[in-house]
Amino acid sequence: MTQLTSVSSWKSFGGNLSVYDHESVVLGCRMRFAVYTPPQAADGPVPVLWYLSGLTCSWANVMEKSGLQRVAAEHGIMVIAPDTSPRGEGIPDDEAYDLGQGAGFYLTATQEPWAKHFKMDQYITDELPKLVGAEFNNADMERQGIFGHSMGGHGAITLHLKYPETYKTCSAFSPITSPARVPWGQKAFTAYLGPASIAWEQYDATELVKERQSRARIMVDTGTADTFLEKELKPEIFIDACMANGQALDYRMREGYGHDYYFIATFMDDHIAHHAAGLKA
Repeated sequence: MTQLTSVSSWKSFGGNLSVYDHESVVLGCRMRFAVYTPPQAADGPVPVLWYLSGLTCSWANVMEKSGLQRVAAEHGIMVIAPDTSPRGEGIPDDEAYDLGQGAGFYLTATQEPWAKHFKMDQYITDELPKLVGAEFNNADMERQGIFGHSMGGHGAITLHLKYPETYKTCSAFSPITSPARVPWGQKAFTAYLGPASIAWEQYDATELVKERQSRARIMVDTGTADTFLEKELKPEIFIDACMANGQALDYRMREGYGHDYYFIATFMDDHIAHHAAGLKA
């Protein structure tokens, strides 16, 4: 018996974009995610690329605004877009956009009222992949990559560094590269994890790369006109840490671009191609 409920499905560039609901045991609520299945999946297993979205976003942002279906179809890559947090009645929330529902930060919360439901890293790395592997026999779970935007870029890099054998490729758009050092991260980490401690370092890409480096070349694009650049993103911190610790990094500052999906759509082809090369799509 299937564990998924089909919500909607559209044909796109020879493949299919489908949206599903399921009951998450880890998060204790009903969750929704989207899958783009390329036409090549009709002939056999294809690589799987996870996209982690930013604050306030859901599966819909990247699937509706980035144009990824065309290039994913060209390279034969399945792209999966989970939600950014647990949601629904009974799930704690906050009036601010950068905490609570829509702002899971891809970590396991230890503080109340968040600890029961906010376990997005466990959901992304364990529960949802098992579900995808069971329900999509055309998903090659031996060839997985991960990328994301802003909060999701933070999530993608940290999960890649923690699980390099699972997520063999990694890239990011405008990532929060050191949440422990910027207001977005400090607010979320204090709420979810408590006062500053070693626990924060386990969810900070800059701190993680000092202790563990992957064999992959991490690719990052950030716009020079990003309004969050100096206050929230601080790319120089992560760049310096990668250089000092031998992590291969291709960090491109894109002149005049912002923090939006116009920017993401412009360079989506580069990112899909980066993962296709690393996953031998």
